[in-house]
Amino acid sequence: MNSPSGGSHLPVPRGAFRVINGGINCGNVTNGLVVLGKSATFVPRMNKGHKETISTRFISTVFMVLAIAIFKPFGLEMWQWQASVHLLALFALGLFSCFLTEIILRYMIRMPRSYDRGVSYIISRNLRFQCINTPLVSLLICLYRHFAMSELVEGNRLSLSNYLETLVIIAFLSFAIGLYWRFKFRSKYLAMELEETRLLNEQLKEIQSEKTSEKPLQQTPDSTVCQSQDLTLTGTTNESVTLQISDLLFIEAVGNYVKVNHLRNDQVHTDMLRATMKQMEETLLPYPMIVRCHRAFLVNLGQVEQIISHSGSTQLLIKHCHESLPVSRSNMAQVRAAITL
Repeated sequence: MNSPSGGSHLPVPRGAFRVINGGINCGNVTNGLVVLGKSATFVPRMNKGHKETISTRFISTVFMVLAIAIFKPFGLEMWQWQASVHLLALFALGLFSCFLTEIILRYMIRMPRSYDRGVSYIISRNLRFQCINTPLVSLLICLYRHFAMSELVEGNRLSLSNYLETLVIIAFLSFAIGLYWRFKFRSKYLAMELEETRLLNEQLKEIQSEKTSEKPLQQTPDSTVCQSQDLTLTGTTNESVTLQISDLLFIEAVGNYVKVNHLRNDQVHTDMLRATMKQMEETLLPYPMIVRCHRAFLVNLGQVEQIISHSGSTQLLIKHCHESLPVSRSNMAQVRAAITL
């Protein structure tokens, strides 16, 4: 999400801001397409960071081992005092599985631990962690049952049925533990989400206060996009819509058509084009502040009056028309990336 360093790239216009050393360095607003005016921390970090993650994994593994100790699956009751040794071994396997899953997430799936990417990223990462860790730890336990616990219990020998049995047990425990942490951290996640929204809305208020002093961008030799130029949107028929890119509010998919909402002489106008959202998205690709916030909506972030967050859902309140556009979880990262460009 950070802006690239080195090499030729589009110059950052007056009014854009980027992430620098964990904060945001900002300018003023130009053409309603870039935001903010002062330095701020974009998303609050959890105080304990990595230590909290390690603590969560440790406690989760302890819960798993305690449950196994209470219900004694895998013929543990046959081992008498040696059962405690097997429980310690299962605890070690659980920690190793968590460590291995973290490596897979970070280096193979490219999802490192980060509290800077918002609540939706944290929830998505935790879900992927469970989906990877559950079959992995089940396999490790199944192998341990075969090599270390099959001497007294013949049923512990490696087989598909044993693996499925182990997978069901671990999946149930993982689900129960996941519910516990979800409720425990729900208030913290909501607080993070509200703080993120508050900071974004501060930027939008800065846009409104600076709007009277806006100046058109000057196109430089290195710039391939001039934000103040006219843009013509076309569909599969002869109809077209010509507008200034800064006057675009949002585009909505309506069946086989798209509804283009834009300003004309300071009045909101709506034009219909027979086109797909994919065509519109490709046409508007050179304009980084116009992003897809939902499968049915493309929005000009420079024309967002307020970002509203409630019970895990996010909406964008559009200027001039006061329409509220939904932001899907899958598109929230794209919206945030465009703002922090």
